[in-house]
Amino acid sequence: MTRPFSPVVFLFLLLLPAICSATVENAADCAAVGTLISSCTEFVNYGYPDPIPGSRCCDAMTVIGTYSDSLEKRKWLCNCFMDLINVYNPNATAISTLSGFCGVVLGFTIDPNTDCNFIQ
Repeated sequence: MTRPFSPVVFLFLLLLPAICSATVENAADCAAVGTLISSCTEFVNYGYPDPIPGSRCCDAMTVIGTYSDSLEKRKWLCNCFMDLINVYNPNATAISTLSGFCGVVLGFTIDPNTDCNFIQ
C-alpha cells in the first residue's frame, strides 16, 4: 500500500528549486520561507496549537533549518525572518518560538532585535 505525500513534503519538493537557487540579493526568494511558515498559520495567528515535532508546522521548520548550513545562508534566512516579523509584528513572539518548539537549530535567534549582520 502506498502512502500519500504529506502536503509539507509536496510543498518542499515544489519549492526546492527556488530555495536552492536563492541568493542573498534576491529577496523574492524569502517568499519560499514565508510559504513554508504558512504551515504554522494557526499558531502564528492564534497562539495554538503549539507546534510539535512531526506536525506540518515543524516539518516546514525542519525544511527551513536545512537551509542554514553556511554563514551567508544563515544571514539571508535571518533577514527573511526579520521581514516576516516586521510584516506580522503583533505575532512576532509566536514566530520567534517556532524553531524552539520544533527543535530546529537555525544558527541564530529569531527575535525582532536580532541584527543579522552579526550572525556567526
